Amino acid sequence: MKLYNVFAVLMVVAASFAYLNHRFLRLPSTIGLMILALVSSLLVVVLGRLGVSSVLTIVELVRSVDFNTILMQVMLSFLLFAGAIHVDAQSLGEERVPIFALATVGMLISALLVGGTMYLLLPLFGLTINFIYCLLFGALIAPTDPIAVLGILKQARIPKSLEVKVVGESLFNDGVAVVVFVSLFQIAQVGWEELGPSGVALLFLQEAVGGILLGALLGYGGYHLLRSIDNYKVEVLITLALVTGGTALAAALHTSGPLAIVVAGLIIGQQGRSLGMSDMTREYVDKFWEIIDEILNAVLFVLIGLEILVVDIGTTDLLVGAVAIVVVLLARFVAVSLPLSVLRLRRSFTQHSVKILTWGGLRGAFL
Repeated sequence: MKLYNVFAVLMVVAASFAYLNHRFLRLPSTIGLMILALVSSLLVVVLGRLGVSSVLTIVELVRSVDFNTILMQVMLSFLLFAGAIHVDAQSLGEERVPIFALATVGMLISALLVGGTMYLLLPLFGLTINFIYCLLFGALIAPTDPIAVLGILKQARIPKSLEVKVVGESLFNDGVAVVVFVSLFQIAQVGWEELGPSGVALLFLQEAVGGILLGALLGYGGYHLLRSIDNYKVEVLITLALVTGGTALAAALHTSGPLAIVVAGLIIGQQGRSLGMSDMTREYVDKFWEIIDEILNAVLFVLIGLEILVVDIGTTDLLVGAVAIVVVLLARFVAVSLPLSVLRLRRSFTQHSVKILTWGGLRGAFL
């Protein structure tokens, strides 16, 4: 019942905040939910400092939530599939070069710059951390999560090509970042001498290439199943099983689950929706995953706001955090500017692309 109670509280809080935001604040849903959750958390902290004992129950409830398990092993796959299934694969293909450059080269540049800069700056605050752990932080913070700004960008009517770049990068850099993070984590555990270049290459093949191949297998397998029947209830269930079963299979095979789910989602979204589904099934599948996406994002940003209740933050932490924000933004600017500057030699980009990609490359839940 404890897990059920946690889930019930999160759903009630998310629904309440969603209502308040829609009725009064009228902010983009993720931003409104985050603000309300942060304000509520700060209020609970103040009440706790004032000696209100009942708030301790709330704190213990939040403390019992395993954020890593919920976010990385449950929510991430559903959110990635929900995003991938609605992406226009043709538009994504047209922008594949800048998307690939941003999701790989750009992500690596950002991770290296953030890790290296924080390694140099942390001793100024009396903190000494090994370089490998600074790189781990860089890999952790490098992937973007622009869900909170996509609504604003659509309202601003930015060019479709730029919107595709923002969405495409966010879909693929999660998977790439997980591969890089796992590789760095292995190095931190066993040491570079023990792992070596061949070990890193093998790990990359297993995680990245294995994840892509598994995703293609899942996607085309799911497509053929969808094409063989015409029953929207069963077909929705197939897409749900594809995500849950695919994630579990990727974990068992030690491949990248995020990359597998993104690839599978793109195949189902392109071939499955256009060639394997009737109009009625397509409508139900779209609405189902749109609702899943909305619910999980609501719960996700409420969780982020509530996490402040269980994080012990001191003055040094606040100062380091403020410095890290500046470092991450500057690294993001460089990571976007360099690849696009090279690509501009052969193709044109929308005006202010660098600015929008820099400021739109928010860091979201999976940190």
